[in-house]
Amino acid sequence: MSAVASATLCWTLLSVCLLLVSADQKIITAEPGQTIILPCRAPNNDIIGVEWSRADLQPEQVFLHHDKTFDPVNKRPYFDNRMDLQDRQMEDGDVSLVLQKVTAADTGVYECHVFMRGTDPRKRANPDGNPICIIQLRVNDAENKINV
Repeated sequence: MSAVASATLCWTLLSVCLLLVSADQKIITAEPGQTIILPCRAPNNDIIGVEWSRADLQPEQVFLHHDKTFDPVNKRPYFDNRMDLQDRQMEDGDVSLVLQKVTAADTGVYECHVFMRGTDPRKRANPDGNPICIIQLRVNDAENKINV
């Protein structure tokens, strides 16, 4: 196999792998001050809790709703009174997160994990630990915009 054919094959395989990895990731762009919804739907109605996290923060957890109540464990003052579920009952698997008054600091990759009825309440529903939704939020930085 020639070097060109080999390089083409490698590029094709890499492109397919990247496509598979990022297929479930959504990108949402917002302006500062907006209220946005990070959409997420679980596959069934046996949800007893949802956790939203951002890997770039320590601790990662930004929102936890379990047994019909907001859990303030690892509560971040920065997000106080700005986050809620679109449907607190999580009917039809809707675990979408509402984020109010977004700022550039909210930019990041958010992951949604759910907890299902009949499973260990300390463990997420996906046995492999993968999130059911990955949302990349980009909040435009109004201070760095140039007016034309």
